[in-house]
Amino acid sequence: MAGVSVEYYSRLERGALAGVSTSVLDGIARALRLDPAERAYLLDLARAADGTCAVQRPGRSTVERWSTRPALQWALDAMVHAPAIVVSARMDLLAANQLGRALYSDAIAGADRSRPVNFARFAFVDRAAHRFYLDWDAAADVAVAILRTAAGRDPNDKSLADLVGELSTVSEEFRRRWRAQNVRIHGCGTKQFRHHAVGELDLAYETVDLQAEPGLTMTVYTAEPGSKSEDGLRLLATWAATQAVSQLAIDHGHVQIDSAAETVRRSLAH
Repeated sequence: MAGVSVEYYSRLERGALAGVSTSVLDGIARALRLDPAERAYLLDLARAADGTCAVQRPGRSTVERWSTRPALQWALDAMVHAPAIVVSARMDLLAANQLGRALYSDAIAGADRSRPVNFARFAFVDRAAHRFYLDWDAAADVAVAILRTAAGRDPNDKSLADLVGELSTVSEEFRRRWRAQNVRIHGCGTKQFRHHAVGELDLAYETVDLQAEPGLTMTVYTAEPGSKSEDGLRLLATWAATQAVSQLAIDHGHVQIDSAAETVRRSLAH
């Protein structure tokens, strides 16, 4: 069915992919009825075997030092009625608008402030994820499949390897899913959340690659017009605005306290 000999196919299955042609890989993909994500993963493995993946698909091993371009943040902030986030291939949350931060406030609150929020780490390490995702098993499957896809695309990404090693150490659920070797292209679909402030949200999402930022994607969430989830997003926007005002008041209070303390210090010095 693939148009290759049994001996050659057996060699490929053992991992001897260096030098294999795209036409042969396409034949195998058709014979095995691979979906687009699985076919892309097969091609990525072949590129890795040839040593060309790093040239064709540059990784982002230094993503921790990445900072949001002002124009990109302006674009996110312009979407006032929809949560919008920017995520790396290893599922680091790198930027968001106010609604995006509000939607994922559970993940942000439980994260280590010294490194980016990571959705895979949130799913497998933070118990809050089991409440936040209405179908935690499905969310966990997707998270691991996305990481597996990224690993095939850039097997030399040390930060991704470190993340996989970390999660494999702390979670049997992660190890089991990683061994399954499932892959996924996270393009569009629906997700169900249970937000601690506004309740259940059934949201559609669209994900696009950022052409100016290789390896990064932007995801925008929307609700069906007239649905309870649309009302929930409006409530989430109100909650987010209230939280922002409260934080501003706290920050202002800290400034006033610091100013008063400095005045007292100067008085004592004199």
